[in-house]
Amino acid sequence: MPKKADFPRLIVDHALELAATQGWAETSLNDIAEAAGLTLAELRRTYPSKTAIIAAFTTRVDEIVLNDIDPELADKSSRERLFDVLMKRFDAMNPHKEAVRSILKSYTSDVEALARGPLSLYRSMRWMMEAANLSSSGVRGQLRIKGLALIYLAVLRTWFNDDSEDMARTMASLDRQLHHAERLLGFLRGPRRAQKSADASGAVGAGAG
Repeated sequence: MPKKADFPRLIVDHALELAATQGWAETSLNDIAEAAGLTLAELRRTYPSKTAIIAAFTTRVDEIVLNDIDPELADKSSRERLFDVLMKRFDAMNPHKEAVRSILKSYTSDVEALARGPLSLYRSMRWMMEAANLSSSGVRGQLRIKGLALIYLAVLRTWFNDDSEDMARTMASLDRQLHHAERLLGFLRGPRRAQKSADASGAVGAGAG
């Protein structure tokens, strides 16, 4: 009998395996419970829905990236930092590529709904922005998050078809997408330190008036 502390890991692991082998749309909660060696009641107490299981997997990927932030990137450009963070994310998902593909296929093709939906992309992209030391606060932060979600989804298509060991095609696609976004939208401009200085100056000016 699995230990209760292992339930979350077992459920997510077996759910991903089933998504990869038989398809996420065809996988029931009963299938997941049986594969994990749990009762439906135990599954329900841990994760009340398939959406909750996906959210747990997304959180796992977030944490892998956040636990592997390279301090040597602190002095690099915003684009280089974000490139490193997102490539770490794709690397973390590599063992589960077929599962991710199946999960995405089972949900809507509408980008906005997907970004706000079961994979919680906006929440994850907020953490990726912070991991790259880019502010995700305020109106500008919200625009950055939405822009990064679109970039991520665009590169995801390349990643699905990238079978190389070094993910060369994925890296090239990500670099290209970040370059276009930086050139056309400028959403990477204004690193956190500069933004704080600007906010402070504005507050002083407002006080003086």
